[in-house]
Amino acid sequence: MTEKKTLIINHRQIKQKARRIAFQILEDNFEEKDIVLVGIADRGYIFSQRILEHLQEIAPDKNISLVKAHIGKTKRKLDGKIDQDHSIAENKVVIVVDDVLNSGKTLAYALGLFINTPLKKMRTAVLVDRCHHTFPIRSDFYGIKLSTTLKEHVQVCFTEEGFSEDAAWLF
Repeated sequence: MTEKKTLIINHRQIKQKARRIAFQILEDNFEEKDIVLVGIADRGYIFSQRILEHLQEIAPDKNISLVKAHIGKTKRKLDGKIDQDHSIAENKVVIVVDDVLNSGKTLAYALGLFINTPLKKMRTAVLVDRCHHTFPIRSDFYGIKLSTTLKEHVQVCFTEEGFSEDAAWLF
């Protein structure tokens, strides 16, 4: 039996959504000089790189840093680290970026990485919000909200992973 897969976002739409999220981040932080994007490895980090490109283009006067977060997504307790010292985020705005928000567990763990770091504020950005939250997490900035069944799966594919083009699929 073959799985039916449905294209939900094509490469052009992913680019548009990353650009729109970049504008929303700037609007939410128009008075801030420093913004830290924290991309959750692997696809959240790739998506955060796309957002960063747009931010640098439309707001070259902002100091925008990019951090990669590694989260143990299958663990029952917080297991994660970032690729830079936490001081990079001190007293700054932090935007945690992932590709898909399902239960909220991964984003909750990512937020937990900064629990002992003084921040100005923290927001979340995702390409696809599936609305199956079991943790008290919401997407502040999102590309698309998608109602799915629990049996369905969303897969985001990026060229950096060897795919021919960016896309998001529903299985």
